[in-house]
Amino acid sequence: MQRLIFPEYDFRIRPVGDKQEIFDIVRKRFVALTQEEWVRQHVLHFLSREKSVPLSLMAVEKNLKINTLIKRADIVVHERSGRPLLLVECKAPGVKITQQAFDQAARYDMVFHVNFLFITNGMANYCCSFDYTHNTYSFLPEIPSYAEMIATL
Repeated sequence: MQRLIFPEYDFRIRPVGDKQEIFDIVRKRFVALTQEEWVRQHVLHFLSREKSVPLSLMAVEKNLKINTLIKRADIVVHERSGRPLLLVECKAPGVKITQQAFDQAARYDMVFHVNFLFITNGMANYCCSFDYTHNTYSFLPEIPSYAEMIATL
């Protein structure tokens, strides 16, 4: 797999036939190792190790309903009472992050109403914070720590 801009982590990867699987530290099971999953697993480890997000407060491929469509958010970080704080949208490294990715995340946020949004393809990262009182957002230089996210509540 391609080297990403995240720190290197020790992943549990196993062959399954002519494909590979990677152990998901949140779902606690092996999943198909796709390019997007490679990015998602880096983000999960990054959030847990570098940003001190408890694994128990992360949800992977969380279902949401937009009108009659069922979609899945890649990663949602919650605070202890269950309120969503951060929405993460992962793309494969070869997928350019465009306005379409931001639009997708914005549609998901209509359901979650998070304070922070993080979009990555493992080669480029974009993090925004939302101010719903003033209906504004701002780009951040990096994703905040879990403590910093909680402090905005």
